[in-house]
Amino acid sequence: MNDKITTFLNSDLLEKYLIGETTSKENELIENYISKFPEVENAYNTMQHHLEITSKFHAVEAPSSVLVNILQTLDDENPVIKLDTKPKTQKSWYGYAIAASFVAVLFACASAFIFSKNLDLKKENQTVVDEIFDLRSDIELNNQKLDDVMAQFKQLNNPETQKYIIKGNNRAKNLKTVAYINPVERTSMLDVVSLPELPQEHCYQIWAELNGKMISLGILDETDRQLKSIPYTENALGLNITIEPKGGNTNASLENSVAEIELNSRE
Repeated sequence: MNDKITTFLNSDLLEKYLIGETTSKENELIENYISKFPEVENAYNTMQHHLEITSKFHAVEAPSSVLVNILQTLDDENPVIKLDTKPKTQKSWYGYAIAASFVAVLFACASAFIFSKNLDLKKENQTVVDEIFDLRSDIELNNQKLDDVMAQFKQLNNPETQKYIIKGNNRAKNLKTVAYINPVERTSMLDVVSLPELPQEHCYQIWAELNGKMISLGILDETDRQLKSIPYTENALGLNITIEPKGGNTNASLENSVAEIELNSRE
């Protein structure tokens, strides 16, 4: 038994507690000692038992008529109130139970809040990941475009590249395109400078003349005014632009030719 318990037992707090002469703070202290220390609990039970024996020993039996009169008076004037016979130590456990319930509810609320925040954080992270992925895709696309531009720039500045300016005849005076052909690298590019407007059911189509035949190199579009690659035709003698039905034609309508040039041969 430690000194703290010995000091408590040597005091008169237990005796006062038994006869109801302690304050509320003293009650909390005493009930705490009773619940935590078996030595104090045993002393409390022993004192309670002795008090009951002493009370019975000194009790004087009242006349039966007095008891009857008292009971009758209580029944007539006051309702009978049932006293709580549970040990006082249980009151503190009720407080602990309420506190524990409050802590449990608080913990549940905190857990729900943290879980919600984690979900929001995951969504934000996923959004950032998607944006990074889109950014990388844009960077790759831009890099590819830059590579294409650099390749075209090198081709234009290649001394082997031949430049041909194609101008329209009287049927399309404002037509102007520039062809860049490199027979060494076997590449061809076309720069659409201007194209006169046509009815919606017609289009411009460019052809390469080879051995008396016209080979289609694609359709020219005013909205596609940029340097673009066209098929390279080896040993081509010339280029011809015609007006064809919308979507292009398989055979050149030479009667609708609006521009033509001859190609130089370096072979």
